[in-house]
Amino acid sequence: MRVEDFKYPLPESAIAQEAIEPRHDSRLLDTRDMSDHRFLDLPSLLRPGDLVVVNETRVRAARLAGRRLDTGGSVELLLLEARPDGLWEALARPSRRLRPGIVIEIEAIRARIVDGPDEGMVVVDIEAPDVEGAIANAGNIPLPPYFHGTLDDPDRYQTMFARTIGSAAAPTAGLHFTEEVATRLRQREIEIAPVDLHVGIDTFRPIATENIEEHVMHSEWCSIPESTAAAVDSARARGGRVVAIGTTVVRTLESFADKPGTVTAGERETNLFVTPGLEFRVVDALVTNFHVPGSTLVVLVAAFMGDRWREAYQIALQRRYRFLSFGDAMLAER
Repeated sequence: MRVEDFKYPLPESAIAQEAIEPRHDSRLLDTRDMSDHRFLDLPSLLRPGDLVVVNETRVRAARLAGRRLDTGGSVELLLLEARPDGLWEALARPSRRLRPGIVIEIEAIRARIVDGPDEGMVVVDIEAPDVEGAIANAGNIPLPPYFHGTLDDPDRYQTMFARTIGSAAAPTAGLHFTEEVATRLRQREIEIAPVDLHVGIDTFRPIATENIEEHVMHSEWCSIPESTAAAVDSARARGGRVVAIGTTVVRTLESFADKPGTVTAGERETNLFVTPGLEFRVVDALVTNFHVPGSTLVVLVAAFMGDRWREAYQIALQRRYRFLSFGDAMLAER
């Protein structure tokens, strides 16, 4: 399958450049009948007994602006992941003249290049008494490059479920949730359960191959707690569906799929690339934003919905839905 098959014309005017308040006032397209709703209506579109699964990852203040110790030149690092050996993978800009051994000073942080650059990627050793604390003090939340608006509060790019620091981008389908939405879900006897996937480089990296089969996903750490695995079992037992809030939740649940319909608890790296033809063993319904043309996220949506994804996107554009991270959402079923 060609990457071109997953592209569509996205006008600049359709890209959301502001964050709607309250969050649940964003629009929601129900692709089952192509009807228009507010996100606040989501509980009424689901069934009692369903299980809603969210990603509780928290975005790290991972954008660090510093200067090279040797030349004084400006360098920006976008931290992507802390490796088990204590080193960090990062995107560097500019990266062309960086070499191992070069030190970048960022306030109380010294970041020494250990490896790279490779297509803008470097491996760095971060020296600071309290690394996470120093990053939080010196860094900024890495807003998407296509978002040119401003946020009054950086936490607007965190979901209400955000707990564990580790992502370089937000799981954006969760940005629409408010306490009122959660309350309405519980009132309809719909449970909410968490998973955790640390969003990494593939959120920023386009598919560089002509055919999607040749694209290799970057590994991301994810986990499923025992309570969520049990909640999936309970939902199945009562005839409920598993509703994934966002593509990161789909990848996590399907990465931990056990026998059809269930998952095992645990934590590990996943590089699962969800493409058409994949047998979905856990996820029955998906709530997700409208994504960048030709991205791995559009490929996942196409794998889940089949050819109807293109109709849904076309209708959303015609009806002036807002696209990408701070945009609107859609609900889809298999």
